[in-house]
Amino acid sequence: METLVYRFEQGKRKLESAAQLVGVVSSGNLEVLVQTVDLQSACEIEISTAATGFGAIWQAVMHDFNQRWQLADCRIAINDMGATPAVVSLRMDQAIEACLEQAK
Repeated sequence: METLVYRFEQGKRKLESAAQLVGVVSSGNLEVLVQTVDLQSACEIEISTAATGFGAIWQAVMHDFNQRWQLADCRIAINDMGATPAVVSLRMDQAIEACLEQAK
């Protein structure tokens, strides 16, 4: 197992919803938990993954996610079992969209 942590400062979009869990932990898949937490406008992402040695790919996927959403005061926990970057991006977007839908 490998744990990776990313923090993005000066987010612009705050989520106004309860915690959301999307996906399942299984082979080639992952779960994403999104929580609203006071992080002084930052977004923290912690990844626990069974696939070690892919830090550069995770960093690129997290950077792309941050550019797309620019979240503030948000903590995201990911439990991964070897999902591809496309599946990671899909699950993360689903989690944020679930938060936005709940806040309506």
